[in-house]
Amino acid sequence: MDFMHREVAALGGRRVFRLGLAANYGIKEAGIRAAMDRGVNYFFYTFRSGELGTPLRDAIKADRESVVVATLPTIGFFGGSVRRGAERALKRLGTDYLDIFQLGWLGVTSAWTEGTIRELEHLKESGKVRAIGVSIHDRERAGKLASDSPLAQLMIRYNAAHPGAERDIFPHLERRKPMIVAYTATSWRKLLARPRAWEGPVMTAGDCYRFCLSSPHVDVALTAPASAAELEENLAALAKGPLDADETAWMRKFGHAVHG
Repeated sequence: MDFMHREVAALGGRRVFRLGLAANYGIKEAGIRAAMDRGVNYFFYTFRSGELGTPLRDAIKADRESVVVATLPTIGFFGGSVRRGAERALKRLGTDYLDIFQLGWLGVTSAWTEGTIRELEHLKESGKVRAIGVSIHDRERAGKLASDSPLAQLMIRYNAAHPGAERDIFPHLERRKPMIVAYTATSWRKLLARPRAWEGPVMTAGDCYRFCLSSPHVDVALTAPASAAELEENLAALAKGPLDADETAWMRKFGHAVHG
């Protein structure tokens, strides 16, 4: 099995590089273009995406099918705001369609209502959106949506300090097989610091992404590097492949210590 890539059924079998890029922590345009040259093709684009816009528009113009664009409306409580968010992203990126359009932080900055569902489905039926999804922290609710909803994608918190998706979400994926995108892989960098009384090794960012992607249920893990150098470190770590049993054991133990 190719650890670095996956053919995602929810995207019609598209081949996706398993480390997805968000650009809201400072990576510059040159670093983004270097990521594209290395094969990164999943991009999470928002109004906070820094210098991602220009290289992403260029990639779309050169070969639309070469990139997977995921985005969301700023606020998604009503159908109108969902529609306007999609239209704004389409215009900004100069594309006819979005690969994934998702409600953000479901229950906090967006709502799963008849109005928002209807608009998401209309965007899909019109061809402006190929797949609909949500980002969500409520794991039990995410499990229910994974089992029974029109969603093709779930963006969830999953890392060594917060592995609860293994209990609350992953067992519900089999029937519909929605795409799973993991974010907060470093637990907002808490997994990169030594917890009190810990004497063993400390996880690196690359370890965090390998932990996420070693789960057979995770299709893509999002990274938001501050520089091209950080991106290269993460890519180099992924080249090591999935975790072995010893690595898994110490990372789970370390994550438990970080969680406290």
